[in-house]
Amino acid sequence: MESKRVMVIGLGISGSAAATLLRKRGARVTAVDSADTPALRQEAARLRGEGTEVLLGAMQAPEGEFDLVVTSPGVPPTSPILTEMTGRGVTVIGEMELAFRYSLCLNIAITGTNGKTTTTELVEHALKQNQTKTIAAGNIGLPVCSIVDQTSDLDFLTLEVSSFQLETIQFFRPVIAVMLNLTPDHLDRYANMEEYIRAKARIFMNQQAFDWAIVQSEALAKMQALGLSIPSKIITFSATDPAADIYLDRGLLISRMQDWAGPLLDMDHCRLRGPHNAENLMAALAVGRVLRIGLSGMVESLKAYEPAAHRCEVVAEIDGVTYINDSKATNLDAVQKALLSVPAAADNHPNVWLIAGGRDKGLGFHEVGPLLSRKVKGAFLIGEAREKLRAAWGLFTRCTLVDSLIQAVEEASQCAEPGDVVLLSPACSSFDQFRDYKHRGEVFRQAVNHLQNFESEPGGRTSGPATGSGPLSETYNTDFNDTRASKRARELTGARI
Repeated sequence: MESKRVMVIGLGISGSAAATLLRKRGARVTAVDSADTPALRQEAARLRGEGTEVLLGAMQAPEGEFDLVVTSPGVPPTSPILTEMTGRGVTVIGEMELAFRYSLCLNIAITGTNGKTTTTELVEHALKQNQTKTIAAGNIGLPVCSIVDQTSDLDFLTLEVSSFQLETIQFFRPVIAVMLNLTPDHLDRYANMEEYIRAKARIFMNQQAFDWAIVQSEALAKMQALGLSIPSKIITFSATDPAADIYLDRGLLISRMQDWAGPLLDMDHCRLRGPHNAENLMAALAVGRVLRIGLSGMVESLKAYEPAAHRCEVVAEIDGVTYINDSKATNLDAVQKALLSVPAAADNHPNVWLIAGGRDKGLGFHEVGPLLSRKVKGAFLIGEAREKLRAAWGLFTRCTLVDSLIQAVEEASQCAEPGDVVLLSPACSSFDQFRDYKHRGEVFRQAVNHLQNFESEPGGRTSGPATGSGPLSETYNTDFNDTRASKRARELTGARI
């Protein structure tokens, strides 16, 4: 890259990390972003201090010749700047591809629709507990470019990989590639499900015959139906297909693989629950098998794994009502899994008050209707997609439109009875009202905490100890209409509406 002129498009954490790496390698870097916010201005000042030219509020490509374009995963292919550079014939790669070219260790890459983060964390935890040096990076939140200099001391990079990142790979090759489930998602970016599956399947495109692909059986069938082949050795797994190499049978993860046949792990001994997490555990066990890590060591590390926040996280129980934060559920398949993981009421009647909504990702919501009628007492709908959700779900459960997540928590708490569950499982992205799904989950968690504190005040109903502390973040994004939010909800949270 010495003296090469490179454009970086998008100044999120991935783009910024790419620009910094390129400058360290001697490139002349121009970084552009169509937005111009205070946070971006602060980041631009840092990059300029490194010698990077930065253009904010840029709606077209700068003049001059460029040798390479590095794009951030959040930049859509339809971006005018990206389209213009492609039209000029300039090679376009992504931040992950750039990092791959400078990394000095092998890669384990994990993709799929749901479960990527959990599986990546499981693999990282298991490897570290078994004396294998690794760092989890990629879509999990740590840009790969930011840790390139550490790769000479690692055995593997464990990478969570999104379809957006896979769109812009060229030579990226994981020696172990994991494909979890393939269900509808990001159809605001992809024309159809076939296009989405093809983007995901690119994870295998540079593998060699001696590499490994660990693939959910149902996902493999979907790829084969599109004529997509895998060049490496394959291990299949499934919670529903007993013919898979690793499968689920009444809570036991069982292998039928040669020289590794028999029960591997009892789900009752893990902190993770549900068939979807069984598949995440299967994938991690298969990675350990490929790396020849002893089964006992893998099992002990997986048993000790603590589930991450915002994934069916029990926040509190107040007067017999359980509050669950599943903010990470940004598509319909994740919501289905969350609803199925909620224990049924004693009389098998619906016992879930569902909070959903946000920014639509181009998904259809009707498919979950029959499950809603069996599990959900009522839904409180927020955000940009709330009208679309009501149109899809109104025939199956009572739907109430509310103006904020805080109001949804308050109204759900007033409706819930002992034995009920208030579940935040949005089926949508968070970017209409929040910075990200973590911010949304924190607002839910703190709203429940304030509700719990209120209930335990003198004159209120008593409950167990609070699970969090402090007022709602002053950075809570209230760029939505909250004029009809209940007065009591505002009093409970202290939020600045």
